[in-house]
Amino acid sequence: MRTSTEPDHTVLMNESISCYEICSNDFVYNLLCVAQKEHLSLILISLPEESGEFMWNHVQDLEIMEKDPRCHAIAFSPDTSLNSTPNKVSICAALGNCDIKLFHTDLNQYSSVHNLKGHTDYVNDIAWVCDGELLASVSDDYSCRFWNISSDLENIITYYLTSAGMSVKTHPEDPNKVLIAEKRGVVHLYNVRSKQTVVSVESPKFPLMSADWANSNRLFVTAIAGGDIVSWDLSRPFMPVDVKQVHEDGGRIVRFSPGSSEVAMASIGRPDLTLKVFLAKSTVPLIEAALKTYGGLAWHHRLPYISAASDRKLYFWKVQIK
Repeated sequence: MRTSTEPDHTVLMNESISCYEICSNDFVYNLLCVAQKEHLSLILISLPEESGEFMWNHVQDLEIMEKDPRCHAIAFSPDTSLNSTPNKVSICAALGNCDIKLFHTDLNQYSSVHNLKGHTDYVNDIAWVCDGELLASVSDDYSCRFWNISSDLENIITYYLTSAGMSVKTHPEDPNKVLIAEKRGVVHLYNVRSKQTVVSVESPKFPLMSADWANSNRLFVTAIAGGDIVSWDLSRPFMPVDVKQVHEDGGRIVRFSPGSSEVAMASIGRPDLTLKVFLAKSTVPLIEAALKTYGGLAWHHRLPYISAASDRKLYFWKVQIK
């Protein structure tokens, strides 16, 4: 019988959660975007370390208005701010089969939505890159596309892949470089300005379903391929520095903790949709919890909390990291 760590806090939504994201901007780190059946819900949370108790407040809904409103990925723009007048919230969402929508709102009277057209198949991940000047997206159509967000929303660069693109990430210390991960197990570091691949690494297993880039160390990347978490040091890219079997029947997603003295990572995989949280150098999980359905995984960017969505609930666990 597997032990399961109970969550410290829970948010109950009205409908099943298909996807969500927590904003990573310095002054908006408690703003969440939660995708439900036909809309995105913006909510604000407050954790006990900040206010003495856990609280959450529904702020606004953004209607999706698509024939296929399923949401697969969400990314907050780096210029999102609640400290300005008016408020400025910009969110990109990958929807349906190959649609990407860009939402702007002041959380009051003004809101707008724009479409980014170009992909021909399922969009798996999106990320703001080059300090928010561009948006990157990866798709089952074997491409990573870069969109000019600051002017005409056009697809200005297309980086062709040899398999489906599963993850795309930027780094706060290296905004012109982008991590692009392919399903066949290849992870590229791509320089958007020079339009050249800096380095590529290959996983010993596939399919690769998710990859991430450590905020605390720009040379450290990881991926979940098969049921293994595979990690590389890009200064020594020829072989992985660590391969850790975590999920017996395959993994779904992996995420680094955003900042701590010890690197921690969280993943969700099978059997039975299990969340696990590890310190990078350990094989003993700090947290292990069973989920009913998969709706995403995200770390809080200021406090040591990992969150996961399952059915209509958004769970938060406090992680004991140094």
